[in-house]
Amino acid sequence: MKKKMILDVDTGVDDAQAIMIALSSPHVEILGITCCHGNTPLENVLKNTLRVLKVCGRLDIPVYKGFSKPLLSNKRNAGDYHGKDGLGDVPDPDAPGVELLQKKKAAQAMIKIAKAHPEEVILVATGPLTNLAVAVQLDPSFPNKLKALYIMGGNTNSRGNTTVCGEFNFVADPESAYIVLDRYTCPTYIASWEFSCRSSLPWSFCDEWLSRKSEKAAFMKKITALSMTKAKSADYQKEVIAGGGFNPCDVFALAAAVDDDFIVEKEEVAVTVELNGTNTRGMMVLDYMELLKKEHKVFIMKTVDLEKLKKMLINAIK
Repeated sequence: MKKKMILDVDTGVDDAQAIMIALSSPHVEILGITCCHGNTPLENVLKNTLRVLKVCGRLDIPVYKGFSKPLLSNKRNAGDYHGKDGLGDVPDPDAPGVELLQKKKAAQAMIKIAKAHPEEVILVATGPLTNLAVAVQLDPSFPNKLKALYIMGGNTNSRGNTTVCGEFNFVADPESAYIVLDRYTCPTYIASWEFSCRSSLPWSFCDEWLSRKSEKAAFMKKITALSMTKAKSADYQKEVIAGGGFNPCDVFALAAAVDDDFIVEKEEVAVTVELNGTNTRGMMVLDYMELLKKEHKVFIMKTVDLEKLKKMLINAIK
């Protein structure tokens, strides 16, 4: 049986890597890709997602337009890392047009797909959680119809990459992150920022990976050039990565969804999101003392099988 998935993305470079891994996985069926603001403005996210599907020969997969801004916060993007267009500022003059998008909106599409496949669909969210928050508002039973939810976002040690204490996806829409972690009671797995930093891959692997000869490898090398340069800079390595190496953040959540044995060690704990702190708004809070009295707990990834990850990345660009 193939795993049925919905990918909710804000397609920058690491979302593109995650999408390509899912497309190359023989036991995965992508039922739809929903797009959200985040790494780059929504219009770019839509175009980028279609570009990735084109290079993989999978424009048959339905793509849905989601929300262009957070519920309450001011919009953010990560153009300094992913490029102003989200894919390294290397435009494709022959990129597919947005006329290929589905008419149905992202949140409604999520609900319809899950209803058609109750308790079979895995939702992988690698951007701000706005689409997910609206979906549960529209249909409170939606999370119960999911098999599982995998999120790249949040942090566990108050180490930020956007604000002093906040990770980008959660800071980009703290209210949505709060709603999702409060109302999604399906099995939930989180790849946090600090975890992804600790799980970085050696640059030597990255060089080998991008040296492969294929159309997909050439595409990946081209769109990652800007972010790789940024990631290798001394300031970025010292202040953000704290350990060095290639950190394909979003890929961790997708890989865990693809392979049940990818996660080697995890911890189960109730979580929430801080909404009011001057320095901590958007920070994920782990309730080890169980003071929140929440019945639902999430699984926080601690360690994973990095050799499996390398194989997934290699297969994605063959």
